[in-house]
Amino acid sequence: MTPHLASLINAVVLIGCSAWAYLGASSFTALIPAAFGIALLACYPGVKAENKVIAHIAVLLTLVVLVALVMPLRGAIARGDTLALIRVAAMMATSAFAIVYFIKSFRDARRARANA
Repeated sequence: MTPHLASLINAVVLIGCSAWAYLGASSFTALIPAAFGIALLACYPGVKAENKVIAHIAVLLTLVVLVALVMPLRGAIARGDTLALIRVAAMMATSAFAIVYFIKSFRDARRARANA
């Protein structure tokens, strides 16, 4: 899998789960992950074109949303809200998945530069 595809999947999951949470709770804070998803979608063409700066911005956004989702995860666990737990866990899983592919891509690029 390529980093741009992993980032696209992450963005779609962030937007979808965030919209689902907003429709269920009508809280504007539920839309924060959607804003990150939209920002990641904006970065998608640059990531696909292997633009180094934009790829690093996308990784930073992904890392920020991954860390920011820790508190909603703890809240969902404390409330015993299974649907919220599933939504937050899905967003965290796809964010971690995207970060892994970005790091793999960065390492491969570094190896290619070293061998050239």
